[in-house]
Amino acid sequence: MMRTLLLTSMAALALAGCGDSKTDTTKEQAAIAKVAAPAGKTWSQTVVKTPEGGVMMGNPDAPIKLVEYGSLTCPHCATFSTESHEEMARDFVDTGRVSFEMRNYVRDQIDITAAAVIHCAPVERFFPLLENTFASQAEIFANVQAAGPAADAAMQLAPNQRFPALAKALKLDTFFQERGMTADQINACLGNVANLEALEKGVNAANEQYNIPGTPTFLINGQVAEGIGTWPLLRDRLRTMGAR
Repeated sequence: MMRTLLLTSMAALALAGCGDSKTDTTKEQAAIAKVAAPAGKTWSQTVVKTPEGGVMMGNPDAPIKLVEYGSLTCPHCATFSTESHEEMARDFVDTGRVSFEMRNYVRDQIDITAAAVIHCAPVERFFPLLENTFASQAEIFANVQAAGPAADAAMQLAPNQRFPALAKALKLDTFFQERGMTADQINACLGNVANLEALEKGVNAANEQYNIPGTPTFLINGQVAEGIGTWPLLRDRLRTMGAR
């Protein structure tokens, strides 16, 4: 299914999968004790790549394991990132009670291009780049609207040339250069089709295992958190589970 991202035109951009959902409730559980971080760092500074293709911050043995399937072109995901990232790190991840893993659910050519570059950055830069990209969503969309024929022309190139050219047409190359990536790093990353295919495979695996209904979708301890699509609802759920 997701092979279309490598093959279709810019007209395939779709935002329909981005949506809200109803609230979810559980019985309140006992408060979980804090867990000390390794000496000299906080849990939110403990960041690793996961076998599922995501990136996780926090205590790997945290009793509450939170996963987000999010899209960089989803406005609801951007709102979640803006509202949650400071409080999530400070009050939940840094206590050692909650680990947070981001798995990119790519939905269009803009999304997969930006996500690939972020995954090619050093792992400790993943979350800062992710948060900044979400915060700059309006700027990115404006550049997409201004790209015109250059973006469509990029999509006609061979796959190993397509995404470097698309990044240039959409000004994603300069966007990430301004945030510490070099032009050579970006071109090498996007010229390696395996980096794009890995993101596609992650989406297909997520759909097969969890039937992702839209973005953002959250897993808590391996189960889809039905009805939770915003930070206030998720924050309340984590507190109810003992992260307070």
